[in-house]
Amino acid sequence: MPAGEPSPWPDDLMPWYFRLLFVILLAMFVVLQYRLWVGQGSMAEVYRLQQQIDRQKQQLAEMKERNVRLRAEVQSLKTGLEAVEARSRTDLGMIKEGETFFQVIEPEIATRP
Repeated sequence: MPAGEPSPWPDDLMPWYFRLLFVILLAMFVVLQYRLWVGQGSMAEVYRLQQQIDRQKQQLAEMKERNVRLRAEVQSLKTGLEAVEARSRTDLGMIKEGETFFQVIEPEIATRP
């Protein structure tokens, strides 16, 4: 519309299609905001999943460290008799031939009622 011409409708009244367009755009904005903050793929879900990933990475690092220790122990048991001997002494309570076994029992401390 050229400058200086009067508007075909009063200033305080918008055509119905502008109102409808405004309502549709407002509804779309509300739906998109809902999905951003609450719905699937929301910021809260992304944060929760990131926390879960961090916990799983920590567990994975602990498991890798444990695997390294277990591999070293397996290798030690395969190659050295000292490791087998130490394991059988601690786990099975075995002693060498010619050794004397002494078991020390600590006395229980009686508690007074």
